[in-house]
Amino acid sequence: MCRIASLFTLQRLKGSMSGDARDFNIETRAVIKFFFLQGKAPKEIHANLREKLGENVPSYATVKNWMTQFKRGNFSTSVAPRPGRPKTGTIPEIIDQIHELILKYRRISAK
Repeated sequence: MCRIASLFTLQRLKGSMSGDARDFNIETRAVIKFFFLQGKAPKEIHANLREKLGENVPSYATVKNWMTQFKRGNFSTSVAPRPGRPKTGTIPEIIDQIHELILKYRRISAK
């Protein structure tokens, strides 16, 4: 039963390769987690992924890193938010606010 489930999961993963890369990574991590819970070694997991995914397989180091995360108890397969500068957006409201600031305070430049 477990072998059938793992084959089904790998086939579904192979079918989703044409979709969003983020979804592909999350599904790949889920497959790695599935094999980890079965007690397989990182080399076995990488070999199974290579057999089914071909050249789209994550590197052995990636598989090993995720195995380490799972061993530490972090079973989340989603991507954690990273600290840093937030993404900026150019929407009309923000542009108008900046334009008003520039007109109000002459020392502010458009840079």
